Amino acid sequence: MTLRLILIRHAKSSWSDPFADDHARVLNKRGHASATAIGTWMAEQGYMPDLVLCSDATRTQETADLILTALGSRPNLRLSGGIYHAAPDTILDMVRKQTDQTVAVIGHNPGIGMLANALVQAAPAHRRFSDYPTCASTVIDFDVTRWAEVQPRTGRCEAFVVPRDLIGTSGQDID
Repeated sequence: MTLRLILIRHAKSSWSDPFADDHARVLNKRGHASATAIGTWMAEQGYMPDLVLCSDATRTQETADLILTALGSRPNLRLSGGIYHAAPDTILDMVRKQTDQTVAVIGHNPGIGMLANALVQAAPAHRRFSDYPTCASTVIDFDVTRWAEVQPRTGRCEAFVVPRDLIGTSGQDID
């Protein structure tokens, strides 16, 4: 049996109000386009999660909504304050408790990018994998029967993409 994990960093958020509460920051225009592009890419590639674990921050919830809308399906969405700025081990512990075959996590850097780097046997040949820009998404497959069996450096990186790969810059300053 193969279990699939999709790790997604939230899309680009707005810094228009530098005094705004970080947890409440919303996506900017570029973030909306990026999240929609990632959702469309996931649908085209058949990367359909059964469950989405999502930080309860506003920008991650908006990212999830745009991705799921583009997917055209509504997997179970579970919001968690524990994912907000979580360490890689914290995120992995949450994943290890799941029972669904395909789990997506929408979170924040540095935790989400560090987890992707820690889980794959070999990093993809993409210059942005190590810094994991906004809305970067990694699809990792594990040849295990239960999430509790997942260990670092045991996942096969099936895909890695950033919004720029899908929509280019189109005059915008995209990561």
